[in-house]
Amino acid sequence: MPIMSFHNGKLNLADICYNSAVPDIKGTSKSFPKHETRHLSEHKNIARCARFSPDGKFVATGSADTSIKLFEVSKIKQMLLPDAKDGPVRPVIRTFYDHTQPINDLDFHPQGTILVSGAKDQTMNFFILFRFFDISKTNAKRAYRVIQDTHNVRSVSFHPSGDFLLAGTDHAIPHLYDINTFQCYLSANIPEVRYSCTGAMYVTASKDGVIRLWDGITANCVRSITGAHGTAEATSAIFTKDERFVLSCGKDSTIKLWEVGSGRLVKQYLGAMHTQLRCQAIFNETEEFILSIDELNNEIVIWDAMTTEKVAKWPSNHVGAPRWIDHSPTESAFISCGTDRSVRFWKETI
Repeated sequence: MPIMSFHNGKLNLADICYNSAVPDIKGTSKSFPKHETRHLSEHKNIARCARFSPDGKFVATGSADTSIKLFEVSKIKQMLLPDAKDGPVRPVIRTFYDHTQPINDLDFHPQGTILVSGAKDQTMNFFILFRFFDISKTNAKRAYRVIQDTHNVRSVSFHPSGDFLLAGTDHAIPHLYDINTFQCYLSANIPEVRYSCTGAMYVTASKDGVIRLWDGITANCVRSITGAHGTAEATSAIFTKDERFVLSCGKDSTIKLWEVGSGRLVKQYLGAMHTQLRCQAIFNETEEFILSIDELNNEIVIWDAMTTEKVAKWPSNHVGAPRWIDHSPTESAFISCGTDRSVRFWKETI
């Protein structure tokens, strides 16, 4: 099932010249600031996904070992200080053990202290479980609510109102849940789903390589971009903050920017190999830069969003290419996690 996402934004990418007839202007790219990185923790198996909370105060990671770790960003920053006086800082403030199969995706409730996870929990009928965790309860290690689906849950995304949850599964249509009644209204094959910032739309990226745009109210598909990444799987798709563009990533080793209104390809970001993993392409907090992974060279690659020029590439410091990256919504910091089980935090150097 495709990935879905909502959009809304600071940097108005419409101000960028997205006329395909006009060549990208090289040599005018901005410099991406240098970052320092620190190993935070390890899971007992592959670290598969990560997500920052909307306020940037927390970050959660999910693993093939079926656990979820919750980190407090302020404690991570303490770890980075050279003269910490209070002894070792432990940034992991909670570990949840409630799934029986690998975690596929995580999301934080937009207004509350709720974390939702999606995984492939095998029961006799291979049912999939959504689990809701209240991160405000310091002693909680188990979910307080479980939703049982009938397909592998690959992606989860809260509506900006917090009243609905969208799930991308192995079914051909996204599943929409009312989180007050836990009733399912829709039943698509979608690896990732994301709402836009206002909830007016959501986007899905699917194994068949199609990027689909959906009306957030009627749930009708309003546009399909067939062959967005040739015959390769589309592995991620997110809206820009102003909801006018969608950034997609695929196993054809390309990252593409699409115009929502027309479905037209307006930018393409090349120079990073990703053909095996469920690779993500993400914006930094101002949407001036795009970050992704080069599997072949085990690097984190950064492009200028306007010029499409590759402006930085850094060793990932993981053993093997990272499987997932997520950027803070509030500051110049991001997190990476990988096959080596480790979780790393990256922050702009002052």
